[in-house]
Amino acid sequence: MAQSVSSSAGKKLIRIDVSSDTVCPWCFVGKRNLDKAIASSKDQYDFEIRWHPFFLNPSAPKEGVNKKDFYENKFGSQNQGIIARMTEVFRGLGLEYNMSGLTGNTLDSHRLLYLAGQQGLDKQHNLAEELFLGYFTQGKYIGDKTRRTRLKTETSLLSVFN
Repeated sequence: MAQSVSSSAGKKLIRIDVSSDTVCPWCFVGKRNLDKAIASSKDQYDFEIRWHPFFLNPSAPKEGVNKKDFYENKFGSQNQGIIARMTEVFRGLGLEYNMSGLTGNTLDSHRLLYLAGQQGLDKQHNLAEELFLGYFTQGKYIGDKTRRTRLKTETSLLSVFN
């Protein structure tokens, strides 16, 4: 959802609310396309982007499962076609689609995004990029405690998990 208001610099402020899951490849593609649109319009508009959680699979296990096996079970005979299409789309973005690693519950990634947003929406938007890149191009799983700790440190999110 986008909303436009005037800002103090004379440029219109466009507020954009994004509902997304950090394991949704089309959400990452949409983010990349949104970033391009913003970059081409920054001289005319200011942007405020706020990320909201959406859970594609709320009952996914926190400990994670093999990503390739999960997609094979979920999509069956369509799986190879889906992977080929995502590989093509990611290549168009200059990225390599990576199916290695684990997939699972994304609650912790949404907690990180929420807390990053409390410290600034730019910080939240940048963290969304880091989460997507890690998951889709590097086979990194947000459920990995070491990775969460690194992300918390890099984004100055000191008390995310109790």
